[in-house]
Order: sequence, then structure tokens, then C-alpha cells
Amino acid sequence: MKSEMDVGTEAYEQIEKVNRRNQMLVQQLNDSPHTKAETRDLVSQITNEKIDETTEIRLPFYTDFGQNLHIGKNVYISNCSMFVDLGGIYIGDNVLIGPNVTITSVNHRTNPADRRHLSFKSVYIHDNAWLGANVTVTPGTIIGENAIVAAGAVVTKNVPANTVVGGVPARIIKTIKCN
Repeated sequence: MKSEMDVGTEAYEQIEKVNRRNQMLVQQLNDSPHTKAETRDLVSQITNEKIDETTEIRLPFYTDFGQNLHIGKNVYISNCSMFVDLGGIYIGDNVLIGPNVTITSVNHRTNPADRRHLSFKSVYIHDNAWLGANVTVTPGTIIGENAIVAAGAVVTKNVPANTVVGGVPARIIKTIKCN
């Protein structure tokens, strides 16, 4: 995927075609109760990748695109999480994502004349990371292995492995001692 995209281009129209299809699937997913397996199946259709049977996704679940969202094994995604994934979101194995988490890989350009156009920066959440309730992860950030992002934090910079971060913007609170 390119790092930028202009609204109104042929490439943008292709994105919109996928968007229309996936938004119908997201609506179907969230409009009625589903078993864990049915939820994984619908999310697999949205992402165009098989969601592993060890992963649990609580509803409602939101994504603006879906096909650039990559979810590992044994992941838990809580209620009301939002994935703005056009720029790519990569979630490792054994990741915990609390309720109302927003992860975004898309931004708008700063120049007012270009503000409606998009910029992309992938987000990576490495194995065993835990994102608490109401966390926001901004484009281009990396959450390191075993890291914890405290509830309500806004991640604007990379989070080193084995650390706890919190606050707005998130800053290191302590180091995690691993066995």
C-alpha cells in the first residue's frame, strides 16, 4: 500500500468498493447475536484472512476497511473496539485488547488544501501486548512485546518491549521484569 492516497482517484474508488462490501458485513456482524465461531467467520470475511479458532472477538466490532487488519492467534478483542486499518494494523499472538480501544493507521494531511486526502502508517502490536480500556493508538506506532498500555492512554510514540506506559500522551511508567 502506498503511504498516501488522494480522494477522488481510481485507487480511492477501489478502496470504496471494498469498503461498501465490508461495511455491510460489519453491520451484519453487529446487528444480531452470533456464536464465537460465527463471529470469527464474519470477521474472516471482512479481513479476507482466516481468524484462528483461539481468537475471541466480542461485539460490537468495528473496522473502516478490514482487509488490512491482520490478527494473530489467541487474541482477545473486547467490545466496541475500532480498527482504522487502511494503512495496515498487525496484531501478534496472545494480545489482549480492552473495550473501546481505537487503533488507527490512517491520518489526514496537515496542509488545509490537502486535508481530505489520506496518509498511511502501519501499526504493529507485538506478541503478549495488553491494551487497556479506552486506549488510542495513533498511526505509525509500534507496541513492543509484553508491553502494557494503561487504560485511557494515547500512544503517539513507539512503546518498548516489556514496559508499562500510560497517560496522554503515553509515557513509560515502569519496566516489566520477565521470568
